[in-house]
Amino acid sequence: MKRILFYLLFLSIPFSGCENMLDIEPTRVVSEENMWEKMEDTRAALMGVYGLTKSALVDRNAFWLYGEVRSGEFAIPVRRDLRAIAANELNANDVTLETLRNWRRWYAVVNAANIFLERSPEVLEKDARYTVNNHQVDMAQARFLRAFAYFYMSRIWGDVPLITSASEWSFNNKPREEKGKLLAWVEQELLKAAEDMPFRYSNNDIKQQGNYYNEQTSRWDGALATQNSAYAILAHLSAWQGNYPNAAAYTAYIDENYSHSNINYATTANLTSSSGFFYDKHSSQMFGFPGVWAHVEAAFTGHIEELTLAAPVVNKSIPDMYMTKETVVRVFDEAKDQRFSIDTLGNPLTEVYFTNFNGRYPIFSKIKCIMAGVSDPSFRIFSSALVFTRLEDVTLLRAEALAVLGERNGAVDMLNRIRENRGLLPYSEEANGDLIDAIFQERHRELMGEGHRWYDMVRYHKIKNNDPDFVKLINEGGIYWPIAEPLLQQNTLLEQNNYWK
Repeated sequence: MKRILFYLLFLSIPFSGCENMLDIEPTRVVSEENMWEKMEDTRAALMGVYGLTKSALVDRNAFWLYGEVRSGEFAIPVRRDLRAIAANELNANDVTLETLRNWRRWYAVVNAANIFLERSPEVLEKDARYTVNNHQVDMAQARFLRAFAYFYMSRIWGDVPLITSASEWSFNNKPREEKGKLLAWVEQELLKAAEDMPFRYSNNDIKQQGNYYNEQTSRWDGALATQNSAYAILAHLSAWQGNYPNAAAYTAYIDENYSHSNINYATTANLTSSSGFFYDKHSSQMFGFPGVWAHVEAAFTGHIEELTLAAPVVNKSIPDMYMTKETVVRVFDEAKDQRFSIDTLGNPLTEVYFTNFNGRYPIFSKIKCIMAGVSDPSFRIFSSALVFTRLEDVTLLRAEALAVLGERNGAVDMLNRIRENRGLLPYSEEANGDLIDAIFQERHRELMGEGHRWYDMVRYHKIKNNDPDFVKLINEGGIYWPIAEPLLQQNTLLEQNNYWK
């Protein structure tokens, strides 16, 4: 364990001296004599790739700034960087935005995965404890994480350089790969990874035998990507491309197999409890990155609570972002919604999604894993998991795909699974309007604060094509971020996104 922590610690330290376009920090910090000798090395290196992926997501709270703040639906009382993002002023001169424009951390993930894929076979020859099956599962996860990194980058920047071989200390300049070709490669990589990934680790899965790295199932649930994780990313990738036949097929696979990964739908009480769905780690977090207190993963930053919580939940006078009362009532517009609804006098019937609704700042408190308990608002260290996808997300993604494909009954069935779990009546066109609108409205309510909103808006407007300004933004490439200036200066083969020239 000390070796693993040592490896992860050094992976997080910035290095200088890289002179070309990617400016990636070197990921191999253990000397050649001591690395790639035994199975402890492969475990440390693989956990390092997971650690770098989490770091890329949470640095400057990037996951939520990219996915929630950019939607413009949260009000921003003070922070100018968040206001710039919400206003699509992504070229603003600000240290936060400069960090978000730079893909350096994501290429650190790619490089670490490339190194693992190239070097881990050496351990098979040197350590008899490291079995072919163990190596096969490890390689699948490294391949998955590399593909996920490229999918995530493509949603942010569109075209990005494709690098599939390791470089230790220097990097050759490469042009950007066209996003269609890039995502076709990502899809094939995810499918290849899924072939060797188990539904659950240390659980007698035919694809992963015995206790994975001598640990029990509980150690890995919610911590590692599974076969269902891979198919969930495949579904998101297909929907992002508008390939709804594939999105329907990939979500159907999960619908048939999620129980093999011990995944369940979350009750409203569990979803919003401080010790519920987002607390610690567990198998229903289909793909995510936990913040386990016992593993020293809790932090003051890198959690959505840092952005959304304030008094009376924690001792912070003003939240960085909040939903106005008007927005909340517009989004949660159905009576008896367990997540949020109001009585005839305008008072909330529940405060599980929002606290202090009638105060100056309604506090988005759906996710509130505060160490020492919410009863002690002076202790603002958070341990919530960053959950990229869960079963409710996949179910609504399947509803979206089926609705676009004209399979109305199937789409309604999927939508109603979520509605009924949240205390709502079954969907009817008379009460809830157009089916596509109702599905995206349900995603809005169910997945609020989970990093999906901006991408959902893009997909929705591609489908509906009824908002000229947003469609213009899509067609002109304004949905993507500008590329950081240092990257352009380091690599003359790169070209700025047209919208931001």
